[in-house]
Formats: sequence, structure tokens, C-alpha cells
Amino acid sequence: MVQKLLVLGIESSCDETGVALVECEAATGSPEVPRLLAHALYSQIEMHQAFGGVVPELASRDHIRRVLPLTQEVLTAAACTLQDIDVVAYTRGPGLAGALLVGAGVACALGAALARPVLGVHHLEGHLLSPFLSADPPQFPFVALLVSGGHTQLMRVDGVGRYALLGESIDDAAGEAFDKSAKLMGLAYPGGPLLARMAEAGNPKAYALPRPLLHSGNLDFSFAGLKTAVLVQSQKMLAADGVAHFEALPRSQQCDLAASTQAAIVDVLVKKSMTALKETGLNRLVVAGGVGANRHLRSELNAASAKRNIRVHYPELHLCTDNGAMIALAAGMRLQSGQQQASMAYAFDVKPRWPLDTL
Repeated sequence: MVQKLLVLGIESSCDETGVALVECEAATGSPEVPRLLAHALYSQIEMHQAFGGVVPELASRDHIRRVLPLTQEVLTAAACTLQDIDVVAYTRGPGLAGALLVGAGVACALGAALARPVLGVHHLEGHLLSPFLSADPPQFPFVALLVSGGHTQLMRVDGVGRYALLGESIDDAAGEAFDKSAKLMGLAYPGGPLLARMAEAGNPKAYALPRPLLHSGNLDFSFAGLKTAVLVQSQKMLAADGVAHFEALPRSQQCDLAASTQAAIVDVLVKKSMTALKETGLNRLVVAGGVGANRHLRSELNAASAKRNIRVHYPELHLCTDNGAMIALAAGMRLQSGQQQASMAYAFDVKPRWPLDTL
């Protein structure tokens, strides 16, 4: 009988507190994907909206309040107890230092109290592997498009822990371009999803916005210039209509600018992803991270991939944003692959900046 491990995962890198429990095989080299038993998530969005962005100190304090009740919620849902846990995993980085320290501290305290090993996990590796929890999990090797918050990266993935960076954002990431453009339009934080919903009623060809680095000859990204172009275009629209605020413009114009902004971001992401697949000779694409939930991005990637006989894999929509399930999954897959061993040493540190390709 194959021995099973129960891995508790804690995510606290930014403004979401996530806890999850997965079951994986203890045998190194097992081909089985860890199975998600239960997960719980608390978002701090409402708290940070009043400030127009994440306030690190408030985020850290809220993680302290939420993490243990969420842990109990997960254990109850999975019909388990603390004593059933075999490994405690946590997000070690990248992220906000104070927020990371909460998750790391709680995880290591639990590990010490239960005499269980702990394992620090890379936040972006969690996102990258999260499609393995979907109904249509990928197979190695593949190209990964990571579009999560402040990160936009293309990676070649040959296995767990075997990552090669192909290209990345050199200034604003795609998620930042969505959120900052939305803020210029007067949308509440976080504005990216609101901009995407507004774009559904707009004309993506209404305004000629730039596609930065679209023809750069490499796989890097740059969206800071697009944000500036959105600002300039919105100022022209305000001047033409003689109004002081973007919200005072006709709704159709607002939706058109949102749609044009979204189209510019998506065009770059799709073109670079297709180029990465061509250059690597791979025919499988994994899309992960919060922006991976964007409907227009999924539609355009699906259409481009269908023309090239490429398989595209996404996380389930509820696992696109930060969550504990991806952290527990990544820990389980690392243990199964033999890439890393959990440790009984409970001294810990965090890595607010931690390149994924250095794993």
C-alpha cells in the first residue's frame, strides 16, 4: 500500500490569506498529482480599497487574524485534525516581507508544535503548477506564461524545479498595466477586473494604443509606455468633451478605452507566447496567475493555439488568484519529485525578491 502524505499549505504573500490541504504519495518519483482535499481563502480587497492599493502593514495584521481560523476551516472540511498533518508548507517569497513573515512564522510554529517538517515554497512556482489541479492537467515539458500581479514571465518548464527563463517584464507587468490603467479611468482598486468587465461593452479598435516590444525580437515585456499612452488618450478625451473627470465621459467612450487597453495588453501576451512556443519547439502552453482568468486573453490564446495545434492549459478560475492550494500542491510535487526535502529546522527567513529561475 502506497503511503500518503497530508500537506498543509499557507499563502500570505500579499493581500489574500489562503490555506489548503492536499494529499500526495510519499514515494519519490510518483507520477500521481497531489489531490486537493480542501481549501479556504480570505481576500483583503475591501479593506485596501479605501487606500487605492495594498497597505503592507494592514495586510500583515489581517493575515495574523485570518490564518488560524482558515486552517481550522480547512481541517474541518477535510475531516482531519492537526495531528493528521505530515508536512506544513508556506510561501517563502516573493511578496511583501511582513506578510510573508506571518505565514512563515505560523507554519514553522505549527511544525514545531506538531513535530512535523516544514517546507518553504516559491509563490510563482505555486502559480506555475496550479493547472495541475484542473480537470485538464498539463504534461511536461511546456512553455508557461506567468501573469501574476507584478510578474509577467515566459518560462520553459521541463519538470518540477526545472525552469528556464525565456523573457520577463522589464518595467510594469501585465497585471500592473491593467490596474494602473483602471486607476487612471477612476475605477476602484483593484481595477484590472473592473476594466476587463467594462471592456466587454467596448470597441477594442476604437483607440490606437501601442503594443510595447511587440516586434522587439526577444521575449521580454514592457507595459509602462502603454500606461502613459492610456493617460494621454484619456486627457484628449476629457479635453474634447470639456469634462474634468473620466467618469463624466459617455459610457461608450469609457468602454472603448477599456477595450482598447485590454486588447493592447492581450495582443502582446499572445504574440510573445506563440513566439516562445515556436522558438522552443514545444506544443503545450500553461497560463497561470490572476490575469490568466481574463476572458479576452483566454479567447485569443485559444484561437491562436488552435491554428498551430497547440494545447493550452489554465488553472480553475477560483485558483487563478493567490491561494493556499497552489502552495500545498507545489510542496507536494516537490516532495514527490525528490527536488526538495521538508526540514525539521524551524528557524526561517523569507525572500521578498526571489527569481523563479534560481530554484
